[in-house]
Amino acid sequence: MVQDVHLQVLPGEHVAVIGGNGSGKTSLLRAIMGLHKEWAGQILLDGKKVSTKPSAAHPGVAWMPQRQPRGQFPFTVRELLSAGGHEQAALNAARGLDIHDLLHRPLAALSGGQLQRSYLARALGMLSAGAGLLLADEPTAALDFSGQEQVAQLIVALPATMIVVTHDLALAKKCQRVLQMAQGRIREMTL
Repeated sequence: MVQDVHLQVLPGEHVAVIGGNGSGKTSLLRAIMGLHKEWAGQILLDGKKVSTKPSAAHPGVAWMPQRQPRGQFPFTVRELLSAGGHEQAALNAARGLDIHDLLHRPLAALSGGQLQRSYLARALGMLSAGAGLLLADEPTAALDFSGQEQVAQLIVALPATMIVVTHDLALAKKCQRVLQMAQGRIREMTL
């Protein structure tokens, strides 16, 4: 459960949120997205209040979930990339993430790292389509060491506002601010 969180993220700022399992990190991101079932308080994105009723997603946010839903339909990588709103930008990101040759494969047939890269490519396409905020939940999970470094470098180079939940301290150190969550509360820290 997230409690008493007061957080302001400035345009273009990269913020890492770290903490133990179950500390509220993902719940915080889901609340910002308007996806959390129950929450109280106020969340503003670009000065507009986020609805307290769960919705599919906030249009100004590029979302990279921690647990990617594979669905029961044979959804392909290309269909996932197209769903982000800017297919060509997502396809370009797929090339840079070394997954371009997987476009016709169903998501259910991908490894964890390939799936992670696919959702990141979609999020990058969403940023190109006008999303102003990237929420990334464990973007380097399921990747090998070289993949973790590649994705970390790519993410921190983005000219977008970003909140990234991570257990990857190397990625967290590359962000401008690091926040730690514990028992649903948040505090700023120095790494």
